[in-house]
Amino acid sequence: MAAVFFFGPMADARLRRVVLGRDVPVQPARLPGHGLLGTHHGARAALKSGGGDVGGWVARGLGQGDLDRIAHHEIGPATEADLALHDGDLSALIWPGFAAAAGDQVWSPELWNARWADTVIAAAADIMALFGIRRPEEIAARYSQMLVRAGAGLRAGAAGHTTLRRARQAGDTAETARRQPYAAYFAVEEYDLRFRRFDGSMSESLTRAVFISGDAAVVLPYDPPRDRVLVIEQWRAGPHARGDSQPWLIEAVAGRIDGGETPEEAALREAREEAGLTLGRLIPAASYYPSPAAKGEYLYTFIGLADLPDSAAGLGGLPGEGEDIRAHVIPFSRLEEMIGTGEVNNAPLILLALWLAPRRAALQSAVQAGRGG
Repeated sequence: MAAVFFFGPMADARLRRVVLGRDVPVQPARLPGHGLLGTHHGARAALKSGGGDVGGWVARGLGQGDLDRIAHHEIGPATEADLALHDGDLSALIWPGFAAAAGDQVWSPELWNARWADTVIAAAADIMALFGIRRPEEIAARYSQMLVRAGAGLRAGAAGHTTLRRARQAGDTAETARRQPYAAYFAVEEYDLRFRRFDGSMSESLTRAVFISGDAAVVLPYDPPRDRVLVIEQWRAGPHARGDSQPWLIEAVAGRIDGGETPEEAALREAREEAGLTLGRLIPAASYYPSPAAKGEYLYTFIGLADLPDSAAGLGGLPGEGEDIRAHVIPFSRLEEMIGTGEVNNAPLILLALWLAPRRAALQSAVQAGRGG
């Protein structure tokens, strides 16, 4: 039996419950001579030597099964450390924290609770579902993507409108098995399930595969006074895999919504990264599943008001992500022409153009009146 010191995110009783599968008694403890650095933008914490004390909780009497579950979530080997308790010292196991993406930013419990807690706890449930299936190093390699998936799941849990479509009830979907035959940057999951048919009966057992990529934000920068848009051009693997003779596509600015990020924050960040553009007001357009039969991806789309002189065109993208992007500034009428000829064959851009077309005059009038910036 062992004592374990929980600190940083694992000091949260909700996260410990998910990782251990049960509640365990704890008491306050301190680890002298250490501090905490934030990793994964503050989602996780790693110990550093020096500084003051790290506060947390110690649990005693944990068995090997408990330790194996903690190691699966915390990634990497444990070490022993001497803790300070109110009634003396105690030697306990600690998991220092995997330091991928660690910087010099001090881990903040306030930031974690406000921005990360729900996402990290949801990701922990996914991680523990893979206990005994995936190795800890595989979990570490995909942790950022698992945060993306967890954030998508939290947003998906919000109630949707059901004025015409069926409203889901408890027991309408019965999942009997889940497998993950592929997991890298993206993942593929297979489900054995039954669902409620419109006649009230349950379907036969079906196997369905879904491509898991997380949610994404899409934004079309628009300059109302000039009636211009900014579109980007880049090589895409999807058309290449299809055998398309033209794998360079004209698109709107788009990218994954990172864990702990809102769709609006992602749209603004992607505009900076892909086009070097600082947007003004974001106007929400449609949100939707682009291919719900086989993909779990959900898109949040926006029109971003922007100043688009000729100099806004150019090259961009993040080299570290293999991006090679060219931005074009074109009249909105040119975008409509390219949709008509098929040169623009990217669905989110087409839908945003259709959404914007009848609203351009109102946006132009609002900007002229000083209300649209």
